Formats: sequence, C-alpha cells, structure tokens
Amino acid sequence: MIYEKYKEDTVFSMSPVELLILLYDECMKDLRKAQIALEDGDMTMFEEFIGKSLKIIRYLIQTLDMSIPVSKDLRRLYDYIIYDLSKVRAAGQRMLDEIPKLIEIIQNLRDGFDGASQQVQDTHEVHEASVVG
Repeated sequence: MIYEKYKEDTVFSMSPVELLILLYDECMKDLRKAQIALEDGDMTMFEEFIGKSLKIIRYLIQTLDMSIPVSKDLRRLYDYIIYDLSKVRAAGQRMLDEIPKLIEIIQNLRDGFDGASQQVQDTHEVHEASVVG
C-alpha cells in the first residue's frame, strides 16, 4: 500500500515531458516483452503486451493539442504506429521483424522530446496542491 501511494505521488509530481518520456519507455518495454512472448510462442502474453502498447499510443493521441502544428505530424506518426501494431497483432510470427522498427520509432520520439526539454531546461517544481473555491 505504501509503495502504491509513493508511485502515485511520483507520477502526479512529474512534469508533462517526464510523463511523456515515461509513457514512451513503458511502450517500448511492452513491445520488447511482446517480441519475447512471440518468439516463445506465448500468444496470450503477446496479445497482452501488444494491447498495452496500443493503449499507450491511443492515450498519446488523446492528449495531443491539435492547435499546435507539430501535433498533426505526431498524430500521423501515432496513427502509423497503431496501423503497424495492428498488422503485427494479426500476422504474429510473420511480422516479428517489425517490432524492433516500431521500438526504434518510439525511441527516436522519446529522445527527441528528452533533448528538446533539456534545451529549454525544463525545470519542474512541485507546488503544494490546494483547493480554491
């Protein structure tokens, strides 16, 4: 119980960039697990981890601010990832080589956002939350 509270507090105190990077990391981790499961012939675990990856990418799409020009490009890239993951899910072993390519795309996105946040010196301070009203 204490660990869950700590984990929750940690996530809530992250900056938007830190959360984005965490989501990319989780997606890549799930894709690696899906690849291992597929190599081992464990289709149940493969489905589970592909499903988790799809859920993360869909969440990232929902959080896009489409008034920002780069969001349209990200949306197209996320749509491609979903399309390709769906093909991998349907084809299974025949598309095993596609998973590392998707991991590379997500890694590049992660590194890009991480680098950009470093350049603008993303300083994040945790402020005490309060109810105003």
